[in-house]
Amino acid sequence: MITHGKSTKKGHVEILFSLPAHVGPVSVVGDFNGWDPYAHPMRLDSDGQYSVAVAVPKGQAYAFRYLGDGGNWFDEEAAGEFDDRGAILRTPTPQRRAAMAKAASAKPARAKARLG
Repeated sequence: MITHGKSTKKGHVEILFSLPAHVGPVSVVGDFNGWDPYAHPMRLDSDGQYSVAVAVPKGQAYAFRYLGDGGNWFDEEAAGEFDDRGAILRTPTPQRRAAMAKAASAKPARAKARLG
């Protein structure tokens, strides 16, 4: 699972990567860390999830994959976009967040209009 956190003053956004404990030790590897398997190892949290937070510039797209024990690569199942490198992560921008909020608020109004 991927969660977008708060924006930083330096124009970055914190991305939290998390996976269930049954996957075993794993690292998140991608464009944002030069595909270095040692840069962002995920740690087992008290809630039974492996997780790591990565700060990346806002408004960018990054390819990434997970690297598990024994050199097993796998992709984020919930990612909506993939290319030949793996899953694609698009970080939010203020404009994208505003558009998503506007679309979310318009849905109930449209649904009421159809029902009424």
